[in-house]
Amino acid sequence: MPPVRRPLADSAREIAAFIDANERWVIEGCYSDLLSIALPGCTRLIFLNPGVEACIANARARPWEPHKYPSKEAQDANLAMLVEWIRDYQRRRDEFSLQAHRALFDRFAGDKIEITGRHAS
Repeated sequence: MPPVRRPLADSAREIAAFIDANERWVIEGCYSDLLSIALPGCTRLIFLNPGVEACIANARARPWEPHKYPSKEAQDANLAMLVEWIRDYQRRRDEFSLQAHRALFDRFAGDKIEITGRHAS
């Protein structure tokens, strides 16, 4: 069964509460709709954009995530689907797409950096 997102309003409340409760914070994520909630309080935006092939290599090399899967074998059974999902990054038009991430990054007027390789210099 594919994962189901929590309602956006629930996540938005938790993000807002977290930001209000913490003077300094780092948020990582790929949901552009959720990242948009944090953007007004953001002092620096870093767009990790290493490219599709690097992301696929990272997916293939990822360790078992026991909080998501009952076994490494169960996780690996999902790998082909994940690789195809990553390959569609530049074509998709959802909140996980390059288009959505690029729009978020481009509209941010503050301090920002885009890292396009696997290793920062």
